[in-house]
Amino acid sequence: MSGSGGRSREKTCCGSCCTLLVSLGVVVLIYWAIFQPHQIRARVDYAELSNLTVSNASSSSAAVAVSYHVAVNLSLYNPSKRVNIYYDTLDAELRYRGAVLSPAATATAAASPAVFYQRRKSAQAVSLVFDGKGVAVPGGDDVGRQLEGEVKAGVKLGLELNVDARVRYVFGSIKIRQKPTVWCALSIPVPSGPGGMGILGSGDRCWVKYR
Repeated sequence: MSGSGGRSREKTCCGSCCTLLVSLGVVVLIYWAIFQPHQIRARVDYAELSNLTVSNASSSSAAVAVSYHVAVNLSLYNPSKRVNIYYDTLDAELRYRGAVLSPAATATAAASPAVFYQRRKSAQAVSLVFDGKGVAVPGGDDVGRQLEGEVKAGVKLGLELNVDARVRYVFGSIKIRQKPTVWCALSIPVPSGPGGMGILGSGDRCWVKYR
């Protein structure tokens, strides 16, 4: 009798585990069907570069430092027909050849609005402003001298915008948290003089990856 009871309990446990696995599988399929096809889209509508100066790194031991003001208008689009999105945080970085220029100890970065609610099938404009004064260019002397060379040559400056977001997808009473990263390539003309301004009005699409 005790052996029969033990086997019965084992069958009950196995049945419960199978039911749980099937339920989890159904939840995953529903999540995939509802949320994955509706990832946010992003593009740069406008960007400007001003107050750009680079230190003279004539000495091989001197680190290259840069000062700048970069303003970017980023458009975030929710393509879903059913799902609304809460943006809880936006953390933005400005990079050059993968090296982070901002934020840093002598730089500031701000996003406006930093927190917002986005309805389905709608776009939200976000203003990102980066200010750096005497920021040492990370990534080694080679990266700093590449930046200095591009500025002196007066060519378009290749910058990268990286935005890490924390969002909540809302479908009825269901809320799913996600961490998308937006990456945009910015090719902004170098200002012609100290008081000049380089302007980019591209509308180029950005890459969006979910972590």
